[in-house]
Amino acid sequence: MDNRQAIGSWLSGPRAAAEEMGADFGYRGKRLGLPEQGPGAIAPLGRRFGALFIDWALCLLIAYGLFARGDQQSAGNWALGIFLVMSVLTLGTIGCTPGKRLMGIRVIAEDGGRLGLVRVLIRSVLLCLAIPALVWDRDGRGLHDRLARAVQVRL
Repeated sequence: MDNRQAIGSWLSGPRAAAEEMGADFGYRGKRLGLPEQGPGAIAPLGRRFGALFIDWALCLLIAYGLFARGDQQSAGNWALGIFLVMSVLTLGTIGCTPGKRLMGIRVIAEDGGRLGLVRVLIRSVLLCLAIPALVWDRDGRGLHDRLARAVQVRL
């Protein structure tokens, strides 16, 4: 084996190396029975980050305007609490936060139904911890979604 080929596969990651050897992983969401594109497909990463940015900005605005009284450190702490409450209330009732709605995303259970309150609470708390959201599976779901048995899909 040529050293350049080994370095290339190392830089590309284990998935690319496995695909070069003939492994077929399919598209994101195939294992969950979701369509490849369109409504009901796994939401793209860019849209999910956009939704998170919108939700966090909204929470910061609320925290700064109503609770922090000009203290930026306090605003960040309040914003995290507001984010948790907003996530639990909106995901538990309509299945999406304001940011997710604007970006055309909905959070559903793996079986296609609504998430129950306990699973919404688990997902929201883990999302506030941030680390579980940074660990993804091959379908692009964060650890917070996997543990809550949830999936973010396009509307």
